[in-house]
Amino acid sequence: MDWQKELDELRRREELAERLGGPERVKRQHDGGRYTIRERIAKLVDPSTFHELGKIAGRAAYDERNDLEDFTPSNFVFGRAKVDGRPVIVGGDDFTVRGGSADATIKGKHNMCERMANELRLPLIRLVEGSGGGGSVKTIETTGRANVPAVDGWEMVVNNMGAIPRVALGLGSVAGLGAAHLAAAHYSVMIKDKSALFVAGPPVVERLGQKLTKNELGGWEIQLKAGAVDHAVDTEEDAFACARRFLSYLPSSIDDVPPRGPRTDDADRREPWLFEAIPHDVRKPYKMRAIVDAVVDRGSFFEVASLYGRSIITGLARLDGWPVALMASDPFFYAGAWTADTCQKVERFVDIAQTFHLPIVYLVDCPGFLIGKDAEQTGTIKQGVRAMSAIWQTTTPWCAVIVRNVFGVAGAAHRNGSRYCTRYAWPSGRWGSLPLEGGIEAAYRAEIAAAPDPEARMAEIEERLTKLRSPFRSAETFWIEEIIDPRDTRPLLCEFANLTAPLRRPGPSTHHMRG
Repeated sequence: MDWQKELDELRRREELAERLGGPERVKRQHDGGRYTIRERIAKLVDPSTFHELGKIAGRAAYDERNDLEDFTPSNFVFGRAKVDGRPVIVGGDDFTVRGGSADATIKGKHNMCERMANELRLPLIRLVEGSGGGGSVKTIETTGRANVPAVDGWEMVVNNMGAIPRVALGLGSVAGLGAAHLAAAHYSVMIKDKSALFVAGPPVVERLGQKLTKNELGGWEIQLKAGAVDHAVDTEEDAFACARRFLSYLPSSIDDVPPRGPRTDDADRREPWLFEAIPHDVRKPYKMRAIVDAVVDRGSFFEVASLYGRSIITGLARLDGWPVALMASDPFFYAGAWTADTCQKVERFVDIAQTFHLPIVYLVDCPGFLIGKDAEQTGTIKQGVRAMSAIWQTTTPWCAVIVRNVFGVAGAAHRNGSRYCTRYAWPSGRWGSLPLEGGIEAAYRAEIAAAPDPEARMAEIEERLTKLRSPFRSAETFWIEEIIDPRDTRPLLCEFANLTAPLRRPGPSTHHMRG
């Protein structure tokens, strides 16, 4: 009178699903130094918290009596879980079943994974390997026809980029639709020397006359420098740790605000060495990352996209426990000038901060947009306009600390000029329409040429203009609100974080995440 027979059938099918693509293919996955999808989920989420949906969805074989003979599960596994105690949605490709390709997947599982994350307002972690449900040439044979290209459910990916944190980990070779899923994330990670990302893999590209290995075509160094992926690590465990840490700075969705983290550092801490951190010689660079580490909560800076758009540093940090989005110029690359890829990096990072209600802190040393032929050929000014538009559209609280250079149009983009900005300048601050270096010769060419001693006249003009350019002259007219002792930077930034924390408002941004 009970349902034991049916329950036994369910358990049998679940056991078949847990075989994945079978012992031989599981061994091949392990021999390649990669975990299976179920092992990955177990290592990523809190123990015993994964609740799978659609486990027994797949392809079954039946005998002449319509009894189950064999079963191959769909190559996408997803469900609910917890990460550091917080509910999330996790979905991942099973490479042991047809390499994650479309003819072994069920699109409804992919779509429900995205929709569930969106409507439950939970972060989504995608574990990507293979084509991620994308196409395969063999699909023509298995279906008996060629499909007209379409990406069913992609609108949910677009919606999720503006609603929930979306993290993607590329854990092997990723192509086609899988590559799109890896790129469509607020934070993405590859495994060094084991992951590769490309629109089409080496066999397809070879038909163009380009014979390349996976790493040569789409290895981690290529994709990080291209900005397609944010970070690369040595092991899958490292990737899982990065995903957990990234999410710790963000709310579960736009309908909440980022939670305050642990307060483990003195908000009034002053770092004496900051007083001499900036060289008087403007041609000498300095280590901005050391300054970042000194002013945020100790050990809290989490850098994003370190190899892309390298004249600016971006990452998440905490100030007296409050999460913030932090940008900082890096004078070791183009003296901090904004290149085309720097502008793209700024635009995307500011959009993420705006989407998830993160206050922005910017440590500024920007001599302007990069100039020269390369800058013109890469459309720097066009990308610069997009970055400026993203900044001017922000409504999240903003704090700028002028560390050294602020020149030109790119320099003006150190804040949203139409809104209040908490702003400080160090005594090393320098600003203007353009730097004196190189500008004096152009502006005073005739006067210098007519002088009995052109070099002496040049030095005289430079000395006079340098005194006029003093930051104290700007402060006299309130063009700069406050010049501070660099050692006071952390206490002031912590005050900013505490003052603005109550101002954060949940809800959709004034504009959708640009992608």
